[in-house]
Amino acid sequence: MKNANKVQKIIQLLEKAHPDAKIALNYTNPLELLIATMLSAQCTDKRVNIVTQTLFKKYKTPEDYLKVSQKELEQDIKSTGFYHNKAKNIKECCKILVEKFHSQVPNTMEEMLELPGVARKTANIVLSNAYNVVEGIAVDMHVRRVAHRLGLTQNKDPNKIEKDLMNIVPKKQWMRITDLLIYHGRRICTAKNPKCAECVLNKICPSAFTFD
Repeated sequence: MKNANKVQKIIQLLEKAHPDAKIALNYTNPLELLIATMLSAQCTDKRVNIVTQTLFKKYKTPEDYLKVSQKELEQDIKSTGFYHNKAKNIKECCKILVEKFHSQVPNTMEEMLELPGVARKTANIVLSNAYNVVEGIAVDMHVRRVAHRLGLTQNKDPNKIEKDLMNIVPKKQWMRITDLLIYHGRRICTAKNPKCAECVLNKICPSAFTFD
């Protein structure tokens, strides 16, 4: 089965298996989504949502993040892990938002990538979900793992994986396949002990039943 045809079969089967697939982070505006996505690095979305429930009441604008000390911000986000770097990146990011973008989160990939702590994954998530601007496919750990197991890429670098997927997935489906692969990675194709027997893709997945 050619990869382009295989992708359509994958999307069709995953749509049936995960019709509720959507971004799991809670947010009400682009800034909140940007901060939540930055916090989600090496952290579960569930934990991020617990932290941001309080965080977003305290910090409503980029200026709010700049007013407090890094130490205070670190304590506010500590349970998400790697809080020193995350707090540093958030403050530097908000400084650029204020100085260059009139305190607004930009809506282009080129501008998003100017922000400290923001790579293509974060940019894709914010652009597609906050602005409905689709410029690529967000490659997180779930997308990377599932794409590898399905034989859709042989690369390990997220940017190269994204290019591989963009070459075989029609642009109108870039946002959808991101959500579907992430949900499938969380629920079925887990890092340890994937549930191949329950997987709707086990007949077309070259890695099925190889984990016993």
